[in-house]
Parts: sequence; C-alpha cells; structure tokens
Amino acid sequence: MSTHHKANRREDLRLITGRGRYASDMNLPGQLHAGFLRADRAHARIVSLDTAAALQQPGVVAIFTGADAITAGYTQFPNMMSFKGPNGETIHKPPRPVIAHGTVRFVGEPLAMVVATSALAAQDAFAAIEVEYEDLPVVVDAEAALQVGAPQLHESVPQNLAFSWHIGDSAAVREAFAGAAHVSRVKVTSQRVVPSPMEPRACLVSYSADDGCYDIWVCSQGITMMRWQFAVLTGIPEGKLRFHLHDNGGGFGQRAAVYPEYAAQMIAAQKLGRPVKWISSRSESFLSDSHGRGVIIEGELALNPNGQFLAARYRFNCDMGAYLTPTAANSHVRNPSICTTGVYRIPALEADFKVAFTNTVPVAAYRGAGRPDMAYAIERLVDQAALDLNLARDEIRRRNFIPPDAFPYQTPTLGIYEKADFAACQAQALRDADWQGFAARREAARVAGRLRGIGLSTVIEGTAPGAAPKDQVLIEFATDGAMTLFVACLSSGQGHETTFTDIVAEELGVRRENITLRESVYDRPLIGNFSGGSRSLVGAGSVCQIAAKKLIDQARPFAAEALELEPSQVEYRDGAYRSRDGNQTITLQDLACRLANKQPHPLNTLAEASVGATYPNGCHVAEVEIDAETGVTQTINYTTADDCGNVINHAIVEGQVHGGVLQGAGQVFGEHAVYDPQTGQLLSGSFSDYFMPHAGLVPRINVGDCPQPSTGNVLGAKGAGESGCTASIPALVSAVLDALRPLGITHLDMPLTPAKIWQAIQTAQTNGKH
Repeated sequence: MSTHHKANRREDLRLITGRGRYASDMNLPGQLHAGFLRADRAHARIVSLDTAAALQQPGVVAIFTGADAITAGYTQFPNMMSFKGPNGETIHKPPRPVIAHGTVRFVGEPLAMVVATSALAAQDAFAAIEVEYEDLPVVVDAEAALQVGAPQLHESVPQNLAFSWHIGDSAAVREAFAGAAHVSRVKVTSQRVVPSPMEPRACLVSYSADDGCYDIWVCSQGITMMRWQFAVLTGIPEGKLRFHLHDNGGGFGQRAAVYPEYAAQMIAAQKLGRPVKWISSRSESFLSDSHGRGVIIEGELALNPNGQFLAARYRFNCDMGAYLTPTAANSHVRNPSICTTGVYRIPALEADFKVAFTNTVPVAAYRGAGRPDMAYAIERLVDQAALDLNLARDEIRRRNFIPPDAFPYQTPTLGIYEKADFAACQAQALRDADWQGFAARREAARVAGRLRGIGLSTVIEGTAPGAAPKDQVLIEFATDGAMTLFVACLSSGQGHETTFTDIVAEELGVRRENITLRESVYDRPLIGNFSGGSRSLVGAGSVCQIAAKKLIDQARPFAAEALELEPSQVEYRDGAYRSRDGNQTITLQDLACRLANKQPHPLNTLAEASVGATYPNGCHVAEVEIDAETGVTQTINYTTADDCGNVINHAIVEGQVHGGVLQGAGQVFGEHAVYDPQTGQLLSGSFSDYFMPHAGLVPRINVGDCPQPSTGNVLGAKGAGESGCTASIPALVSAVLDALRPLGITHLDMPLTPAKIWQAIQTAQTNGKH
C-alpha cells in the first residue's frame, strides 16, 4: 500500500469491531424461521411430495411447496436483456417458480419451505418430507447442451438455446481475413466460479395487513434495483415494498438480484401473519447462490505482415445454468460487446453469442460482469499472435494501440471510448515492473531450478452505464446544523462513507465528521443506481459534488439576510459566508441552526444528474515462478498502471485494485465449480473441495496511476472496482505460460492448479520438448 493515503476510511473501525448491522443481525418480535429443502438431483419430475409427517414435527408451523408459488404467481423473474436477436426475437424466459413445481432442474433448487419456531426445527423436519422423483437426463456443459439430441430443460426453449446474437460487419471481416498474411486462433474457457461473499445470504420479511406493505431486510447492492426486481417477480407495487438495508458483507454482482427464497418468505409472512427469517448456510450458498463466469470463447485475429491487426471474430458460448437470473444474459452478451476490440485499433470485427441452459446453478453477474472474459480472450489472442509472428508481446501491442488522437473512438461494435493513452499506461507498467531486466531474473531462476515467467495485459472496460435515468442525492440538515447525505446506492466494501462525505466536505469546506451518510433509505425515495459495474463514485459521487455546489447557491440568500447584505455581496469559502470586506461572517452550520425552526429545513438540497458510462483502462504486469517438481506457482511481483481518471481517495482505489487482482488470481489458480457430467452433482460444493482465494496468492501489488480524467462527469473519475479483476486474469495466465513456454507448453485452460501444471510439465518432458 502507498503512504499517500488521503484519509482513513470512516467505516473501518465500526466494521472491524463488530458494530456492523447485517441482514442476519435483524430480528423482530414473534418471528418464525424458514428452512429450504433442496433438490438432491439435477433433473427430475416431481412425482409426489408428501409433507404430512413433517407438519407434525416439533416446532413446525407450516410448509410451503411449488403449488403455493404457482398460486401466488411468483414464477417470472425480471431480466435486464432488452435488445433483440438477429430476427427480432427476444430472449426465451421460461418460468421459474420460487419453489420448484413439477420439475427440478439443478441440485439445490428449493423444493419445499418449512417454517418453524426455530431454524433447527425447520431443518429437522426435512427428513420427514417424502419426495418421489422420476429422474431425467442431465446436461451440465453449455456446448453439449446445444447439440442435437441433448437433454431438454424447458419445453419452451428448443435445444436449450435461450438467445443468439450477432454483432459486427461480417462482409468486412470476411474480406479482411481473405487478404490477411496470417491468422492467429485461440479457444479459451472462463470457467464457472462461486463468488462466495463473506456474508451468507439472509432475509427477514414482515407483512402488515393494515396497509398491505412488506418490510424486508436483505443482503443487497442497493434499494432501487432490488425494489424493482421484487415488484416484477411478485406483482406487488414498489410503494408497498419497504426495504431496510444496512451493511453488506460483499456484493460482487451476486447480491444485485432477487432470489427465490426471498419471495417464498413473502408468501409465508403474508399467509401466517408473522415475520419470517432465513439465513443461508455456506453449503447452501454453493448450491443456491448464483455462480459467475461460465463462458467459452473462440477467437481469430487477422494480421498483415507487420503484425498490424486487420480484423477479429469471436464465438461465445455462455452458460446460464438452469434459469435466467436478472443480470446474467445482459452481462454475458452486452458487456463484452462494448469492448470487443479491447485497446486495439481493429478495423473490422464480428462476434456471435449463444446463451444456453444447463442443469446447474443459475449464473449471474460477477465482478467485471463479462468484461474479464472479453479481456482474457483478447489478450490471449494477442499473445498468441505475438508468438506466431515471433514478435515481443509488448511490441505487438504497441503497434496496434488506438492512438491518443483517435478519441473519442467508435469501435466496430457498441463502444465509444473516451480519452485514453494505452501506450503510456503500458510504458509506465513495464518501467515499474522492470520488464527489461526480466531476462537476468529468469536466468537466475533457471540456475536455481525454477521456471520464471512474466506476463502483461492492457485492457479497457465499459463501466458505470447505470440502469436508472439519473442519480439523485439529498442533503438534509438537523437542528444542530449537522448534515445527513442520502444516496440510493449501497456500499459493500467500496468505502462510500469515506468518499462521499469527503467530496461534500471538501466542496463545502467543512469537517467531514459533520456529515453522516445514509444509503438506500426507503423513506427517501431517490432515483438512482445500485452499486454495481463500478458505478457509485462516477454517478452518485459526482452528484454529491453537484449537491454541495447547489447548496452553496441555495443558502446564499439566507446568509445574505442574516448578514443584512445583498446576495451579490456575499462570498462563500472555507465553510462560511462572508461579506466582501471580510468583516461579517456566518458559518454554514450556524446558518443552518438559525433556520432550524423552519420545516422543511430551507437548506435541504436535492440534486441530480444523468451521468454516462466511463472507460477505465490500464496495463498490469505479473511475474511468477513455478517449482517444476510440484507445479506450484508463486507470484513474485505484480505491477499496475491504471487509468481510473481522477483519483478521489487513493487508499480506496488501492483496496479495490488489490481485491480485484486477488479475485482474478483466485480464478486463475484454483477456483472452479465442477459438476459431475453424469449426475449433475456439484463436486466442489464446499471449501473442502473448492479453492478459496487468499492474500498470499499475490503478496506484493504495486498500484500505479496513469490518469486521463473523464469528461463525462464532474469528478473526472472512471470506475476502479473491476479493473484488478479484468486485467489480472490475462496477465497472470500470460506469465504462467511464459514460464512454461521453454518446455513447449503454449496453452493451458484455467484453473492453473499445481496438478495441472505438474502434469503438463511431465508430459512435455516425456515428449522431449525441452
């Protein structure tokens, strides 16, 4: 970490001393507890489900099944995929009852909900529920699911194809490939992973018969997205859904969506007239929380004799799992399409996407949401082209970067890039990583019996587009002049409590301790976006500064009245209004106190703005060593040069980069949700079998800034939350393959486990390729 932190994070002391308020901390008088009996097979018809004996178990109050879900009409989840296929078709959205009805389609699907006086009583009743199944064929691989004759998951979705899409100019691509001097090809897999935030899912639902409102405490990434999704699924008006959102122990996109369990609890709370609480176990999380990634990408790159890119084409096969989640298809199709060229000038490009159903846990957005998959495919393809043409990896990139004078740059697909300097980012990263001195370090490692490799990636993301038409921020004053800042988004570790209050405090010239942040408050119905896609600082943060400026202007007439001056004679600086001669002064806080008897407070300020997407980018360099005897990889150094625009708080940027790099490293070196192809059972369904990312994977990360301020928002900021994840995956894989290349190993799919690397080394040595 750097030594130039602007300030400590305000929220940290509260959170690390156990004073956080999470969904599972919430309790209500008279509450009951829900437990979910889950399907133990991946695909089967439910022949019968007998709950009579379970209802007699101690503490059991009620049991709800798929019939209750059908009666309630809770069968259609929202979906954010708004664009259409090549012939105008929309995505196939098969029904998904919040409790399985008729058929189960993945291991872990809710089969029955037991409501009891305690969570243990609910779980004890599971054994008394009698279920008879008729097993059906299983398919867990997205490529296999699209083959003729594959087991069908949904009658309304022929060949399991939920959606297909094409983007780009096929004729221009064909012409470019026909005249190319060389074509490079890769096929890569961004394997399915289990996000696993620190806080397991939890939800508490209470129903008021007096007004027909539901009070809901739940893990979330923001009130507006969650409220809309609940309303779409249940048909209950948004105004009848009161969300109480507090701290959130990790989001990563996985906590952006409504889940079946929450709606099932609403059914129970309404029917029983008592609050219903549920806390997921970690093993349930593996089987029921949405998974991430799950994409197979084939890429081809056409080049001229000098290594300049002429055209590219990609084929995506995207695994949705058994059902569509609200974010999955959009993340896997739209997001990659924005940055299909990466940081390179590629005149012609096309991409085909196929979205498939499989008998697995549904997939949703996961940190980066499609952008890391795209960056991984592009950078692996560029590395392959460098190898094919015997060009240095840094040089082939340098020859093909979009130059600074080309911005704003319209890509051949959906992106319109804002100002950037990719060559400068790469130059800075290579210098800071001592790229030129690597040969000597590699030789020293060879002498010591180790394989050393270095890799790089230069990537760009289209982030922060926002789902809401605008972001609003509200500043309210208390009687003592203290300010409360209301925003619609919700932090899950991004440090909003620090950053947002700092922005307002700095603009107003007041102490940040005089400002309290409140996020996603239901009785302040603000328009705004949830926290996702590196959006919050760009959107809500920008409006925080706008609100502070508006407050200064809004309060000026009141200050002039207090000072008995004309408003034009009043200046504002350092937290106070002053006469031009400086002889008369009133602080903003004193002015607020003076006006406290008026309600609503005259200084309360609502500000808003429509803030568009940004394009953070950068270059990451990874250096690794491999023990050839064990296949164990150690990351020796990791260097970044990121353009996330103007940096508001460097400590928070570093934290975001560190977290993202480690999540990327987790996928590179071990994470993999593995299913048995015959039974559909999740074989890596606990941390006994599933790799857990940890800080030691990348012990030294040098975070560097290479900013080109955004012109799309008043802060000049670009997203920072996903850059580490997007860039680390291709950089680390590039480094590992560079270490193995002297043995003749040029391709391995993630995860690059010690066993996989050791086996590749043994095979290479047996074949005599070293």
